[in-house]
Amino acid sequence: MTDMFRFLPFPLAAALTPTDSVAVSHVLESDEFSRAATQLADQLGRDAAAVTDEAAVYLQEMAAAHLPLVVHAWHRFAAWLVRGFQVVTDPAEMAALNDLDRNHALIFLISHRSYLDQFAFPPRLVQEGISPTYGLAGANLDFFPLGPLARRNGFIHVRRASGDMPVYRMSLRALVGRMVDQGHNLVWSIEGGRSRTGKLRPPRYGLLRYVTDAVESVGAERTVVIPVSILYDQLPLHEVKLMVAESRGLPKRPENVRWLVGYARGLRHPLGRIYLNFGTPVPLYDRLIALRAEGLNDRQVVERVALDICHRINRATPVSATAAVCVAMLGADRALTLDEVCATVAPLADYLRARKCPIAGGLDLTDRPTVARTLDDLVTSGVLSCYRGGAATVWGIGDDQDLIAAVYRNSATHVLVMRAIAELALLTFVQTPGADNRTAWDAALALRELLKFDFFFAARDEFAAELWNEFAIMTGVGHDIDAPLDPVEVSRCLQNSGLLVAHLVLRPFVDAYRVVAEELSAAGDHTVDDQQLLVRCLRLGRQWALQHRITEESVSGEMFSTATKMARHRGLVESARELGQRRRALVAELDDLQRSIDHLVRLCPVVA
Repeated sequence: MTDMFRFLPFPLAAALTPTDSVAVSHVLESDEFSRAATQLADQLGRDAAAVTDEAAVYLQEMAAAHLPLVVHAWHRFAAWLVRGFQVVTDPAEMAALNDLDRNHALIFLISHRSYLDQFAFPPRLVQEGISPTYGLAGANLDFFPLGPLARRNGFIHVRRASGDMPVYRMSLRALVGRMVDQGHNLVWSIEGGRSRTGKLRPPRYGLLRYVTDAVESVGAERTVVIPVSILYDQLPLHEVKLMVAESRGLPKRPENVRWLVGYARGLRHPLGRIYLNFGTPVPLYDRLIALRAEGLNDRQVVERVALDICHRINRATPVSATAAVCVAMLGADRALTLDEVCATVAPLADYLRARKCPIAGGLDLTDRPTVARTLDDLVTSGVLSCYRGGAATVWGIGDDQDLIAAVYRNSATHVLVMRAIAELALLTFVQTPGADNRTAWDAALALRELLKFDFFFAARDEFAAELWNEFAIMTGVGHDIDAPLDPVEVSRCLQNSGLLVAHLVLRPFVDAYRVVAEELSAAGDHTVDDQQLLVRCLRLGRQWALQHRITEESVSGEMFSTATKMARHRGLVESARELGQRRRALVAELDDLQRSIDHLVRLCPVVA
């Protein structure tokens, strides 16, 4: 406790001083706010002055500033929290950001992996000479002394559950709009919360909608979105355990001072590196103009921008040695020697090299000492166990650590999902009499449609090019998209492939879909309540996992929620005509997909 707060004695007094009340006054006195408040008051049947008074309270709650004394102490505190990590950036990327920062307002949209993101990323930007950011963060961390100090370090705490608070949403929109108009740098998580599965979550549109509205309204041509990938060699173990527990349906524990002290104590041991990588910038005003020219409405514009940003974040996210080793360990489902782990990782490394995928830290995944060091690091954190008493040392996944290993494995699924889809498309091609290239393409499109709520795919033309590139890597057919596939050659390539990943990448999600489909089918033609459906899925999923019908990692509230979105998109949640029959059709579709994935496993065991 004393160690943690030794940075704060002087700023505690500063934490009690008002934040930027001038900015609040400017918002309240603006013509735009006055019009918005009057319009909302008319809609709500309330007095405009009462709406303005309520908004003033919210705006003061959101007010933030950069007080030098507090910023200095905050950065010292942040450095102490991330003391177990080395924060890694690319000098060329930082130089390019500095150039942009001179004449542009930068909107940093990050992937959210850990509570430590806000202590690792914004301070590093300042160290690199980037103008300070205003961060939009969840109000769950707005407790004393952290919340007041954060506000004086530029953090705006945003309430998550504001659906029934129209005045709050109007106030937030007005504040964000003013910050865009003034050209401030902003940062927030496009996912809206930490990933519980290890991969990028679907985007949240609210804050981005406020920004795009403001950019169009004031013609902010110098506003640029910077996609940001944050990747950890290993997450704090106590944090990832809580993430796994929450994914199992357990309630999220509230954050408070006691939580902060316990969290900080768990950061004493070295956990490797934090990699900060940046995707291709998006000139937001120009992008909005182009999308408007396509005739898209407001909702479609925001969705397209968000999905594009997520796609760029994934492209910037490297594959870590931790992820590669966890791919090997989860695929084998048994203890492995160092030789076996290296033999399993080698085909993956070759594939990543062929795809020109970035590797975290520029490591060589075929390097034996690198793999050995990664194994030992995972043993130290408890994710893996090690047995040295026999003729050979073996490593295996620790007791009840499968889901944690899956979190690390899933950090690399964005580079493997197209490979997995290509494998299943080629299998369909081989198994379909009289098949042609169109057969494989249709199978891939069906998977793209099924999985689009869990993975980010490129537009159809780019998706086709990526798919054919995977075909070329697997079969050597070349990059001529019109060249006919040979079923005999494709079958031989599948059987002799040293790397088949569909069961590792897609099976957990397909299993989660299958659980949801089973519960929907059991409901017949009746509408299903989302919360009740989630509870039933968690129970059935647990049963099926114990029976080894599905993977353990598929028993996840987050995965079931995404599967429910897929089902709702297909019109399978609310009551509709022939609902029971269509629900049973989804069960049959997923059963066929599970059988295809199992067939690929038999073709190419991970470790011989």
